[in-house]
Amino acid sequence: MTSLPSSRPALAGTACAPPASTATAAPGEAPPAAEITEHDARVGELSLHYLQAGHGAPIVFLHGFAETSHMWRPALAALAHDHTVLAIDLPGAGGSSRPETGYDKKTMAREIRALVRSLGYHRIQLVGHDIGLMVAYAYAAQFPGEVDSLILMDAFLPGVGAYLEMFLGPNQWHFHFHGATPEALVAGRERIYLEHFWNDFAADPTHSLPEADRELYAREYAKPPGMHSTMAYFAAFDQDAADFAGFAKTPLTLPILALGGEKASGQFLAAQAQLIGTNVTAVILPDVGHWLMEEARDRTLATLATFLRGPKS
Repeated sequence: MTSLPSSRPALAGTACAPPASTATAAPGEAPPAAEITEHDARVGELSLHYLQAGHGAPIVFLHGFAETSHMWRPALAALAHDHTVLAIDLPGAGGSSRPETGYDKKTMAREIRALVRSLGYHRIQLVGHDIGLMVAYAYAAQFPGEVDSLILMDAFLPGVGAYLEMFLGPNQWHFHFHGATPEALVAGRERIYLEHFWNDFAADPTHSLPEADRELYAREYAKPPGMHSTMAYFAAFDQDAADFAGFAKTPLTLPILALGGEKASGQFLAAQAQLIGTNVTAVILPDVGHWLMEEARDRTLATLATFLRGPKS
């Protein structure tokens, strides 16, 4: 585990791999399958892992709890023909560093931005699911002139509106399940713990994450120091609430899509989005739970593509 001081160093990013292939189809032919390549970049003392494909204007995807950048592979494949698409492992997850501190979403957003800028991108479209939604909002709120559009996918925003209804809800006990004892209880049982999310937050647990993905994520979340880093996402919610309450005082004017499942946080997120932006579209997918990409992939990708390829004002 890499230990960092509570105030992280200046964020200077250096990409460590070349860009993905940009092969194009001949006129009249179907576009080739996207080549998705894996990369690592230094951002201060962190190493951030990311997937990249395509060419054109950049779209950045941020995953949530119980998943990694792997969740976005279908989206990268679908959008790579006319965009550069990047899916980043958040600090604390996947192939990225697991620092001791700094899991408030304002700090995480600055680190994601440092990576984006190190790759030469100064304006992006930004998509976040679950915890990634919070990091995406913190990015756009701090650097609104650098985000052309923002997609928030099925979670909630601490500190905004009636957020305590979600934060203190009886089904959200995991928001308060962090620290030495919870970490010890889950150690070696990561798959059991994660199954709760994959099954109970789906509209139908038999149509949630496939077995191969469950195995992959369970392995990733068991890497040293285990669940310490990802539980820290929840431990930072009080700080996030204070930060987001301040951000929300200046509503965003860029286009925002609030996309959620009818059987999950869709309605709640749609109401919150109206409080943080002046140009908000809300889409709620019927009969879908929290795992939009897995439960309703085609509908989710169609909604994403329409919005991301739409007007930016």
